[in-house]
Amino acid sequence: MRLGGGLLVLLAAGAAGAGWWLLAGLVLAAVVAAASARVPEPGDALVDRVVVAVARLAEMTVYAIAFGAYVFPAHRELAAAAFAVVVAGAGFAGLKIPTIVVRIAGGLLLAAGLVLVVVCVAVAPVGTADGLRPPDFAGVLVAAVLALPFLRPGGREHAGLRVLLLGAVAVLAAFAALYQLGAVRLGLSLTSLRDLLSAADADALQPLLTAVAVVATVVPALAAGAEVRTRAGVPGLAGLAVAAVAAYFLPVLPVLVAVGLVTVIELLLGVRARRYSGVRD
Repeated sequence: MRLGGGLLVLLAAGAAGAGWWLLAGLVLAAVVAAASARVPEPGDALVDRVVVAVARLAEMTVYAIAFGAYVFPAHRELAAAAFAVVVAGAGFAGLKIPTIVVRIAGGLLLAAGLVLVVVCVAVAPVGTADGLRPPDFAGVLVAAVLALPFLRPGGREHAGLRVLLLGAVAVLAAFAALYQLGAVRLGLSLTSLRDLLSAADADALQPLLTAVAVVATVVPALAAGAEVRTRAGVPGLAGLAVAAVAAYFLPVLPVLVAVGLVTVIELLLGVRARRYSGVRD
């Protein structure tokens, strides 16, 4: 579910920085995320709890910005801030969606993504041949950092395989978007997926994209709010307020960078916890 919410804005941000090399960045992120499946969760030390809470708050802010941009574009800032307060706040308060519902929603999102890929590849692009630039290693690395939080495993059972499959879906979606729009046009707008449907002569699917945006942002934001409560307790309420302010004022790119970097720190803390556990054993 995290991947669906992230892709709504991630593809545009990644294409703006890396162009067609966004695909390499997604592959790198998937490999790192799959390898991290064996890394335990950070411990219960104060720094560990703070880092995890900040990572989930930044992640939730991304969902809030995506929700505002796709569902209420005329009032993006207000909708994003309200989303942070209401949806993540509901998760913080303990509201949970049944697992079976989450799995069904995830399957529907996957099906919608594959339909989008088929539509975009089936229709020949018009005037989007912007060429492949020389290897942009910095762009690939940045794209990988932006994508990593939304590919990290959500559980331990067959986590590595699941992450690789999700990574393949992300690469397919990115390829379809780049093929149809080109890197320049894809990176122009936060809501370039709407332009993608228009370019593929599939404007009839715009309401479906809106519904996908709602599901793909609400479900993971609820989970993020719940994890903030687990890690931060009552002080997490202040974090939700900060996230609402950030969703209102900040563009999506610095928020994506922040959640990516904090996720890297979270993984490093997990490695440290494993090493510490090994020394004790």
